Order: sequence, then structure tokens, then C-alpha cells
Amino acid sequence: MTLPLITICLAVVCWSLLAAKFEQWRVSAPILMVVAGVVTGFTVRGTLSEALNTDVALAIAELILAILLFVDATEVKGGLFGRAPRIASRLLLLAMPLSLAAAILVGSWLLPGLSWAVLLVVACVVVPIDFAPASWIVRDRKIPQRVRDALNVEGGYNDGIISPIFIFGLVLAGDLSHEKTPLDALGTAGPSALKALLVGIGIGAVLAWATNRCERRGLMSEQSMRIALTAVPVLTYAAATGIGGNGFVAAFIAGITYSYLRRSPTFALQVELIDDISFVLGIVMWFVFGMVSVLVVFTQFGWEMALFALATLTVIRVLPVVVSLTGSDVPRPQRWLVGWLGPRGTTSIVFGLLAFNRLGTDDAEAALTAMFYVVMGSLIVHSVVVPLSTPILKRRN
Repeated sequence: MTLPLITICLAVVCWSLLAAKFEQWRVSAPILMVVAGVVTGFTVRGTLSEALNTDVALAIAELILAILLFVDATEVKGGLFGRAPRIASRLLLLAMPLSLAAAILVGSWLLPGLSWAVLLVVACVVVPIDFAPASWIVRDRKIPQRVRDALNVEGGYNDGIISPIFIFGLVLAGDLSHEKTPLDALGTAGPSALKALLVGIGIGAVLAWATNRCERRGLMSEQSMRIALTAVPVLTYAAATGIGGNGFVAAFIAGITYSYLRRSPTFALQVELIDDISFVLGIVMWFVFGMVSVLVVFTQFGWEMALFALATLTVIRVLPVVVSLTGSDVPRPQRWLVGWLGPRGTTSIVFGLLAFNRLGTDDAEAALTAMFYVVMGSLIVHSVVVPLSTPILKRRN
């Protein structure tokens, strides 16, 4: 425990001291943390699998995801679907389901030993996009503004939308030995999602209303508003799990509700504290990913999973996006651009760790391996290949 903690702190300090230079080189904090995690992983490889497969590790991963989902939901600006609602809604409501279906279909061909329920879990692990390892994408002015806006909404919402499907798949895949049917699994996951929806809306609305009133009456300081916001996702997660609901889905819904109802000219400043907290939690997960990489490379290396990851980052992502945007006013080059700009990150890592904790041995290893290949492949593609190709793209606003 001591060595990983020291390594994390040293890596964070190193990145902090040279953050501006690293940004020029497009070396993100996640990349640095992965390297640190790999180095540390060689020293704890013998005990890593047992450490990940514990109830404590599961609870920590779920709480981290709840906070990340809440922050993602509050960062969407310009309305429910952002400033490019037509593009964002097509990506979320059409392209994402098509990508899930394509991942299951390709997985059934390349990974025939897995049941369709496990393939659904794997699809939920590898499909959500996350811009943490490639945040330059949503800031690069060479990329059209509405493309960046739509991608920002997709990155903020897709993990929260997929979460109930992920839980459904886990319930079904985790109980295959008991011959649980899809209807039985839906009966378990459905009420959990409904409770999460009610808790998320309720807590998000009440706290937004209370904060609005207290701020207008001068009862809050700038510091207290920042601190109060950090308690919302934790409170929502705890309340939802306490009544058998899905904690991180509830946190996601609370983030949408709170952000939509909050009325404050300084709201952007108030989220800075929880945004920094989520950043730190996120890079901790990248450090864990680095350690997991050592475990996977030495035990689960295989060309079938590598090919599945390659398909996930290309055709499984790109073609559904292009199809979903066909018939829209988005020019053809931009459709392909949106498809290529789909990095994987923290959400896939946390989903992969949750699947590793919940599933049986062989299925758990398959989910963790799929997560490793896709996330590592995304680091290479979206941190090296795509940055080199975007300068030649014509800017079309």
C-alpha cells in the first residue's frame, strides 16, 4: 500500500510542476499516471488480482464513478443537449445503441466463448467515450465548434445512459448458473434504475432550490457553495444505494437536474472544487489501470481480444456515428471526424473493474482484458495518431 501511494503522489507532483510543458507535448496526466502504474504494477503483480476483487474495491470504484458522472452532467452547457442538440441527440440516441449492438455482434464472432449477456457487459465497458485522456479534442480550434460541443455532450451523458444497461447485463451475466432469464434480470435492474431516477431528480431539485434561495439571501459564502456542491453526488449515491437503487445512475441524474435548475452567475466558479476532486479521482483510476495493464499482459494476452479492440476503436465507433448523422446538415468530412474523435477513458476503466469484481472468473478476466486493450489502444490512437491528423482537416463551422 505504501509504495503505490508514494508513486501516485510523486507522479501527481511531477505532472503539476511541468503541466504547461506536458500540455504542449500533449502528454496528459492520465498518460503519466499509466506509466507510473505500470512501473508499480511489477512490484504488486502477485497480489493485485485479489486486491481488485474485494467489496471495498467495488464500493470505491462505484463512488468514484458516481462523482465523475455528476461532474460530467454539470459540465454540459447550453441546455439539456448542449449547443448542438440535434447532433448530440443523434449520437446518444442512435449512434450509441448501434455501437452497442455492433460490439455484441463482432464480439460473438471474435470471442465465441462468451455468452451474449457477458458480451453486453463488455460492450458497455468499451463503447462509452471519455475525453479525460485527450481533453485537447474539445479545446482544439482546428475542430469545428459544433463538433466539439456535440462531443462534449456525448462524453458527458453516454456513460450515465449506458449505466442501467450495464447493470442489467451484470445481473444477467452474473447469475447464469441460476438460469436467470432476461425478464428476471430486468426485474432486478429496472426497479434499481427507477429508484435512482427518483432519488437523483429529488435530491438534485431540492438542493438546487435550497442553494438558489440561500445564495439570493446572502446566507452562503463562495467557499460554502463550492463545498456544498461536493456533497451532492456523495449524498445522492448513499441515498440511492441505501434503498436498493443504482448509486451512480442517481448521481448522474442529480447532476443533470442540479445543473438545469441552478441559477447563479458564478456557477462555473462554484464547480471548480468538485471538478478538481473528480480530476484527482480520475487520475487515480488511470494509475490503477497502469497496474492492471501488467496483470493483463502477463496473463490474458491474445490476438482475438486485440482485434476486437481494434474493431471497437474503428468500425464499431465510426460507422454508427456516420450512419446516425446521415441526413443531417453535418458535412460528410465532419461525420467521419466525429467518429474518429472517440477516446475511451475513466468510465471504461471503472466499468471494467466493476465487471471484474461482479462476474465469474473467466468472464471477469474477459471484461478486464477487453477494457485494457480498448483503453490502451485509445491512448495510442487519440494521443498520437489523431493529434497528427487533425491539423490537415479543413475547418468548417
